[in-house]
Amino acid sequence: MKKRRLIPVLLLKNGWLVQSKGFQFYQNLGNPVTSAKRLSEWASDELIYLDISRDEVYDLRRDDLGHENRRSFLEIIQDVSKVTFMPMTVGGRIRTLADIERRLSLGADKISINTAALLNQNFITEAAREFGSQSVVVSVDFKKIGDKFVVMSEGGTKETDYSPLEWAKIAQSAGAGEILLNSIDRDGARTGYEIDVIAEVSENVKIPVIACGGAGEWAHFAEILEKTKADAVAAANIFQYTDQSVYQAKKYLYERGYNVRPPDLLTV
Repeated sequence: MKKRRLIPVLLLKNGWLVQSKGFQFYQNLGNPVTSAKRLSEWASDELIYLDISRDEVYDLRRDDLGHENRRSFLEIIQDVSKVTFMPMTVGGRIRTLADIERRLSLGADKISINTAALLNQNFITEAAREFGSQSVVVSVDFKKIGDKFVVMSEGGTKETDYSPLEWAKIAQSAGAGEILLNSIDRDGARTGYEIDVIAEVSENVKIPVIACGGAGEWAHFAEILEKTKADAVAAANIFQYTDQSVYQAKKYLYERGYNVRPPDLLTV
């Protein structure tokens, strides 16, 4: 049986790693390259890097860091690929096939698209045809509006007409190789995942589903593995606040009989 994955998510805003809450509030957590290296050494199964910035180039000046003054997201990704030893998915600012090609050439194994896919479903098909479905992840941000869950675009600011399941099925048909389900309401809340939505989507599509948004303790990972068919559990904030966090999470799950890779620490 295929092992289920634990995937840290790193959010970049203006060149810095940040903590997110509700897609609205952000706290600076420091150096994105150093954080990625640490997560790799803790034997993460994969890494998701999402750029949520508005600027093309970032000012990375800080007294305690030895960076060049200004860096682009692509330069940061290139640096990350040199110090990590795990598959990496990169998202943010992807609008064209050239954007995808550039990210893959700099070390990304997969790309994540969101708004561009909602604006043009053919973009999913074109990307899958050009680079292979296995390289195309469609990110599905959703929130509850009234009594319904609705897919959002433009960084969670614009409502669409799709439910998470509807859009996931469309993305699958268009050629997506994987779905990243991300709850806006649960983002940074640490109250657990949106189990019902994740279960519904993971049970009704044939491609892998990654659950994201809401982890506050290792037991929340176990709940996903137990109650849904999600292929992977992703989280951002929780992995930044615990030493050897991925190792500790895997240890918790492995010792309780969940189908994850054994905990390990890489020596590099």
